[in-house]
Amino acid sequence: MARIIGSRALSVLAALLYLPSPSSGVLNQTTASTACSYLESVLGTGVVLPNDAPYSSASQGNWVQTAWASPTCVIQATTAQQVSQAVRYLAHVGVHFAIRSGGHSPAPLGANINDGVLFDMSGFNSVEYDARLGVAVVSTGMRWGDVYRHLDQYNVTVVGGRILQVGVGGLTLGSGLSYLSDLYGLACDNVVNFEIVLADGSIVNANKHSHADLWWALKGGANNFGIVTRFTLTTYPTGLVWGGYRVYTLDALPALFDALLVYQSAVVKDPYANLMMQAFPLNGTLGVLLNMVYNKPVENPTAFTPFHDIPAIADTVHIQPMTDFLASQVPPSLPRLNWFATSFKTDATLFKTVEEIVTSSPELDTIRNLTAGSIAVGWQPISTSAIAAGDARGGNALGLAYTNQTWFVIDIGWWDAEDDTVANEAAANLVARVESAAKSSGHYVDYIFMNDAAVTQDVIGHYGIGNVARLRAVQRRYDPLKVFQKLVPGGFKLPSER
Repeated sequence: MARIIGSRALSVLAALLYLPSPSSGVLNQTTASTACSYLESVLGTGVVLPNDAPYSSASQGNWVQTAWASPTCVIQATTAQQVSQAVRYLAHVGVHFAIRSGGHSPAPLGANINDGVLFDMSGFNSVEYDARLGVAVVSTGMRWGDVYRHLDQYNVTVVGGRILQVGVGGLTLGSGLSYLSDLYGLACDNVVNFEIVLADGSIVNANKHSHADLWWALKGGANNFGIVTRFTLTTYPTGLVWGGYRVYTLDALPALFDALLVYQSAVVKDPYANLMMQAFPLNGTLGVLLNMVYNKPVENPTAFTPFHDIPAIADTVHIQPMTDFLASQVPPSLPRLNWFATSFKTDATLFKTVEEIVTSSPELDTIRNLTAGSIAVGWQPISTSAIAAGDARGGNALGLAYTNQTWFVIDIGWWDAEDDTVANEAAANLVARVESAAKSSGHYVDYIFMNDAAVTQDVIGHYGIGNVARLRAVQRRYDPLKVFQKLVPGGFKLPSER
């Protein structure tokens, strides 16, 4: 695209910078197409229109088809100032927009949009390590694999995603579970500063000393307050770990549940040990996958003793660099995906009930009959040490109960778009069965892990009445016109006020 030059460019830019701030409500007087044309004239390069060659890859940058859309244009900004100019203008004229970091969420329109503007943040792609302060300044469009590999040369790491392809922005703002969480808390707990563009276009730094209320709200607050352009993250020493995965047949699931119960019931759990267990009830070859990691180069640590005598059909666990271990965590490759989440406490009877639900419920036949229908059921043990580590770092907005718990997730995959409704209903019904069993047994935990949740789940509503009220107060201060509620329809929003 041609860039406007000379005095006209200056006059257009000045007009944009001095737009009056809307005072009575979000305006709605401009079409998305008109807004895109105007932004192209102001920003020049970095605005991709449907007829431009890069449009297809820019609009379909999300990793699965369920999240693809057709934005009116895509803004590929590289500076916070460019984002500021565009947000201020879109808020003034009332045009809808979406924000995409890595685009890993399969949620329809969670990080994409039809008839609106998409901010593609992939141009924010730098990592800066400050050894003196012990922090890394990471731009929001980075993927975790690139972050880890850059920091490996300094023998440090950050608390981040467990899959290297995942983007920094969405995972961190959604909380961010890590194999380091028992030691240091969630990814959001380790953000010491957010650089964020607010609805009025201002660029602020939110940390424990400045805008501390916003700093707290962004730790789990998703896209409700602005567009984060950089995260300053605490770094920690890293090195070799004992980690990998073991594969079991599905009939080993009862024994694995018994081992998981012992592992989670330890009076003082070893914070260096972490795992995730996934069952594949429709896969005759891959029955159960157990990812294990010990964050020291110690073979067969005591924490994993309950699993030692269960025969595995494949075993890749060995001492290796942490980044190499994470590289073995590969996401599924089906074109259409969704996932649903719930949580419950550690209990032998409930574990047995959940096992029966995910291996014998009628919804499994529904999924089996879809083209390429598949399902993975995941158990993610969360210990009180992870929650305490978050509290020690300033707390977050999640409202986590101080108890050992499991963050449960169902991943469902299929091939054809016409099966979307059937697939999603089957997965939602399975999660509802698990949640009902947890409530009946008295072991339900009122929390939904955002990074594993379906967009139809009321994630933030499960943060607790007090935290929701506090989040609304932060919104009233930083986004009083609710620009990021009204003009950013995708993602997990603050519950409606009654």
